[in-house]
Amino acid sequence: MRLSKQEFIRYGVLIAIFLVLLVYPAQIFNIFNVLYSAAFPLIIGAALAYCINLLSSSLEKWFWPKAKNKWAVGFRRPAALLVALCLIVSIIAWVMRLVLPQFITAISGFFSSLPDVINQFNKWLNNSNQASAITSQLQTTKIDWNTIQAKLMKFISTGLTGVFSSTISIFGSLSKGLFNFILAFTFAIYIVSGKERIASNLNRVMNAFVSPKIIKKTHYFLKITDKAFSSFITGQVIEAFILGTLCALGMWIFKFPNALSIGALVGITALVPMIGAWIGGGVGFVLIAVTSPLQGVLFVVYIIVLQQLESNLIYPRVVGGSIGLPGILVLVAITVGGGLAGIVGMLIGVPIMATIYQLIKNATLKKELPDKKIPTQK
Repeated sequence: MRLSKQEFIRYGVLIAIFLVLLVYPAQIFNIFNVLYSAAFPLIIGAALAYCINLLSSSLEKWFWPKAKNKWAVGFRRPAALLVALCLIVSIIAWVMRLVLPQFITAISGFFSSLPDVINQFNKWLNNSNQASAITSQLQTTKIDWNTIQAKLMKFISTGLTGVFSSTISIFGSLSKGLFNFILAFTFAIYIVSGKERIASNLNRVMNAFVSPKIIKKTHYFLKITDKAFSSFITGQVIEAFILGTLCALGMWIFKFPNALSIGALVGITALVPMIGAWIGGGVGFVLIAVTSPLQGVLFVVYIIVLQQLESNLIYPRVVGGSIGLPGILVLVAITVGGGLAGIVGMLIGVPIMATIYQLIKNATLKKELPDKKIPTQK
């Protein structure tokens, strides 16, 4: 079979790329690492824009949808975007306002009670025969105080140097993180406010350089992917609300302190699949244990039972049902995604699995029913 000139060039380029990847894998990997680090704020901004757009698009349908005035139509998106951002910031601020004062009060109470604990320990040392024996043994033991002093001074000087270096490193990391956040947020606002214009420009480029068949397949793939990710985010928010409500309600029934603040925190952290509730539960344990260690232990037992209920019953049904994915595949996606990419893998593993599942399902139905139109999503 004789190859055309275009096919010859295409196969030649593919072979060249394969040989470069085979000969210089480390260098190619380093190049991708550099590009990923440089584009990381933009990637975060794009993800943030997608999440903000879900809420903003819903709000746009509420703001004078039948208006034909040019001013009203032009003001609709900025108003919806501003309200969406205010809602997100208000929810986060409300949870922080509930949790932070309780956390500060609990830690302050712990340190205020620390002198009493030290005094009780001193009384035990003075009144205990075993403590007297330990003191007598220390008095008869020959201790080289000069050596201890030299080692202590060396340790202090090394520690101060390490603290200074760590302070500079932490300050640099915070500054870089703040800059990246501002850049990502600005990029997200730009994408949401001009999404139609950006999509139109991308379509023009694709129409100019890509065949209609590939364009059609790309749009089909993006439509299914968008449906999977938007349904996942919606289901995740619903699941987090259910879990936070159950946590606060159960704590109120069992008379645990700070039920509302801990329940709200567990609900917010539950936005991270599977492990998020454990993070909120850990903070809740600290808040309870500093005042009542026994209640803190009982709270851990309660949160373990609630987490098992959430992981095996609520999460697969709510999130899996919202994206049309069987519960067993939800657990598989979270396990594999977490093993490959940690928390990020857990976040995107479920919608990626849902996309693959729907593509395979549609392809199978198309083979079985070739004459019928297959919907992109059940």
